[in-house]
Amino acid sequence: MSNITPAGRLEGKVALVTGAGSGIGAAIARRFRDEGAVVIVNDVNKAAVEAVAEDLDGVAIVADVADSIAVSAMFTQVTGDVGRLDILVNNAGINGFEHRPELLEGNIGRVMQRAAEVADGGPVTTHLDSVVHMSDEDWHRILAVHVDGTFFCCREALKLMGPQQSGTIINMGSVAGTSGWVSGTSYSAAKGAILGFTRSLAREVATRNIRVNALAPGFIGGTNMTRSVGPEYSQFVVAQTPLGREGEPDDIAWAAVYLASDEAKFLTGQVLSPNGGIYMSQ
Repeated sequence: MSNITPAGRLEGKVALVTGAGSGIGAAIARRFRDEGAVVIVNDVNKAAVEAVAEDLDGVAIVADVADSIAVSAMFTQVTGDVGRLDILVNNAGINGFEHRPELLEGNIGRVMQRAAEVADGGPVTTHLDSVVHMSDEDWHRILAVHVDGTFFCCREALKLMGPQQSGTIINMGSVAGTSGWVSGTSYSAAKGAILGFTRSLAREVATRNIRVNALAPGFIGGTNMTRSVGPEYSQFVVAQTPLGREGEPDDIAWAAVYLASDEAKFLTGQVLSPNGGIYMSQ
């Protein structure tokens, strides 16, 4: 029996994963490394992303993807450190409730109360009104991180992938972008925009042998974003999920490995949605 270990699915590839200081991003970076890729990890949290990079023998870059100047500097560093880029995963994201637990608690409470009123047969007296009470700043920040950040990173990545005539980009959507997430209008709008951007960009860059696809996760437990909503809401979502559980970061990471690998070489402009069946029409 041979003792030779076969090459990983991403052997020799260089991958940049944004928002990789924890959760889904960190899981993707780890699976990419396990499959042979050199990983560059990005996050706004310096301590977190440096810890992930050290663990994966990768490169850490601290940058806010919503800042085009910071993104440009990040890709300049990528060029200087490794000289090429084969895979970009635009994973960085926020839910809009960071550092505002009272706002999140109020929204989740109203969602749960409205669901109870509907289940009891009404009348429904609890209304969400998230759009009515949303500030310009809250709206713009969600779109900046998700939509602007995805665009800024794709723009810079294509400057490296174009001359190579190869590459793959994975954008992070969500079931919220297709089904509409209750009390999450700005988040749903941002994720829907990413899915449309993915399809259009895939058509644009196919002539350079660059593939662009999206992941649209369902409710993934064990992340900062979902942990903040509390166990009661998690149970509410699980009750609507045919597979009867929250997703795990690795459920998304393995899907990303597939999209980044040659196994998906005939796949572009598509949305892959690991969501446990909570939404079935991508």
